[in-house]
Order: sequence, then C-alpha cells, then structure tokens
Amino acid sequence: MTPGNAAIPGHVDTPPIEIDADLFVIGPEGPLVDGLADRLRANRRLVFGPGADGAQLEGSKEYMKQLLDEAGVPAARWASFDASQEKAALDFLAGLDGLYVVKTDGLAGGKGVLVTSDLDEAADDVVAKLAGDSFGDAGTTVVIEEGMVGPELSVLAVCDGERAVPLAPAQDFKRLLDDDEGPNTGGMGAYSPVPVAGDKVVDQVMDEMIEPTLAALRRRGIEYRGVLYAGLMLTADGPRMLEYNVRFGDPEAQVVLPRLDSDLVGLLAEAAGGRIRSDPKFVADAAVTVVLAAHGYPASPRQGDVIEGFEQAGERPGITVFAAGVGRNEHGQIVTAGGRVLTVTGLAPTLAAARTNAYAAADLIGWEGQQRRSDIAAVAAASP
Repeated sequence: MTPGNAAIPGHVDTPPIEIDADLFVIGPEGPLVDGLADRLRANRRLVFGPGADGAQLEGSKEYMKQLLDEAGVPAARWASFDASQEKAALDFLAGLDGLYVVKTDGLAGGKGVLVTSDLDEAADDVVAKLAGDSFGDAGTTVVIEEGMVGPELSVLAVCDGERAVPLAPAQDFKRLLDDDEGPNTGGMGAYSPVPVAGDKVVDQVMDEMIEPTLAALRRRGIEYRGVLYAGLMLTADGPRMLEYNVRFGDPEAQVVLPRLDSDLVGLLAEAAGGRIRSDPKFVADAAVTVVLAAHGYPASPRQGDVIEGFEQAGERPGITVFAAGVGRNEHGQIVTAGGRVLTVTGLAPTLAAARTNAYAAADLIGWEGQQRRSDIAAVAAASP
C-alpha cells in the first residue's frame, strides 16, 4: 500500500472557457445541465462530460423515466405530476403498495428523494414539493414511484457516444443514520468491490440498461460522452434502475477510482474523443469510504466549525482523505463549509481491513456536531 494523503483542493477563478487545457473533465451536475460541455466543445476543446441534452438524464427525473421506458430498461412503476395536479398525484400515491418514493424533478443535490412506508408522510411531501416549499422550482414537478426492495448497487460506465465500458461496481449508503434510518442524503459512505455483484451482474446491467440507454439517446440525436452512473436496486426479480447521474458520483468515485490500476486520464480522453480503445483494470484490493458530515446535514448544515486531525488522518498508510465542504477561517484554520465535509477512504487487501483502516483514520478527525455512520460496509465485510 502507498502512504495516504490529505489536501484541500485549490481552485482558480478563471472562467472554464478561458482555460487552455488538453482535457476538460466536468465534475458537478449543475454546469453539465447548464451546457458547459457544449460551450467548451464549440471552442474545439476535448471534453469529458455530456452536453446539456444528455445531462437531462439527471437534470429531470421525468425526462429520465420517459427515456427508461423508451429504452425498455427495467425500473419501478411511476408517474409525474405538476403543481396543478395535486389531487391526481395523491390518488396515484394512494394506489401504490406500501412503500412510497417521492422525487423532485429537478436538481436537488441528491437530497430531493423521500422513501417511506408512511402514506401520510409521503402525501405531505408531495404537497410540499408541488407547492415549492421544499426545493423551490426544482420540486414543483414530482415523480412518484413504487418502492423496490433489495440491496442497492452503483455501476459507473464510461461512454464515448457509441461504446460504454463499466468501472468496478460499488454500493453506497444513502440514509443519514445507521441501519438505513434518517433522511435521504447524497451518500454517507460506500465500498467496492461488492460481493453480490460479480461479472455476471455487471454484464446484465450493461446489456439491459446502459447499452439500451445509449441507443435511446442516439435515437434522439444525442451523442453521450461522459459517465453514466447507474443507481440500481438488486430486487428478487433482478436489477432495476433507480436513477441515472451524469457524472462521477460521490462517495462511489472515492472507492472505485482508488482501485483503478490503469490510466484514468487516457481512458477519459479516449471517451471524450469519441473512441474508447482501452478497458479499465482494477486492483484486487478493497476500498471503503466513510463520509463525515456537518452538524445539521442534510437540512441545514452548519458552517465554520473548526476541523481537527485532518492532516494526521491522511498520514496513515492506505488512507486518502478527500475534502469537499471545507474552507479556512480568518485564522487559517480548516473549517466546515458544506454538508458532506470530508470523505475518508481506506484501501486494503480485504473489505474488513479497508473498513478498519477507514474508521481508524476517521476517528482522528473531529469537529463539533460531526455526523457519520458507523455501519458502512459492515455486513459485506463480515461475509465469508
């Protein structure tokens, strides 16, 4: 294993269109939906990331569900409603069988989803979203789905418009609290590899979901060059699609990319150029990542709490500390500046060892009101 590391990422204020770079990799979903990739390509830049049309897979849940139906991708029964259809939405909700999923149509930072078995709670959420009380304009159209049961799985595929190659699968943990309790979040941890998702499952996902989705996009005149992040449920009837993201999702990327044993930049450049010629390779080592979140996350994360132990955690062998919601105060101290503040990833020969390493490093990091789950990868690590 290599020594660990921790660093606060830097940034420049130069507009992307003015930066001279050999390859642009667009991370956040907002700029993708806003068409940054299109503007860069119009200036003859090599860009890894879909244009605004392809980014609608994440920008609009309704659009995504319509495209899944067109492509024949297995998914949950669903319907969408706008603010003028509150009664119809509540009637559809009442006709579902006991597990209810209510999603904002637009971007909500991974937090616009309610999953509940309480019909009254689901109905209240529908009314609040349609009224714009929860997520503003992003929530005034809702998608209501029947709930599905089973372990979740994430498969990230690198696409060049025609061909797609899968990265190693991962499993993440969406709820804030242990035992999948509490509100939905952008993700509180993840691990890879996933014992229940071998090559056969990944092949099935590619054949029945990713490839048909790319074909449906091409029929709409969309050449998708970027990541297709498939969030799946492994039900008793086989894999079912929950949602697509259009970028490297976190925390999954923090366990998938550290296991990559081939040239990531080369692969992304090939995809951006429209022709993937190589296949990604992965080490046998396992990775486990634990998200450290701010007080009040996800509803109202508190900023400005001083973070201790950041550098010490990153000095541990096999550990990488990824900084996200961090900043510095007027005294130069590292402080919380977002919801999910840090991600601590451990890499080791087994899931159990990677999990132990990740939590040992996470124990070194502290601030007032810090939140984290204690059960990331616990079941998988204990399996023979």
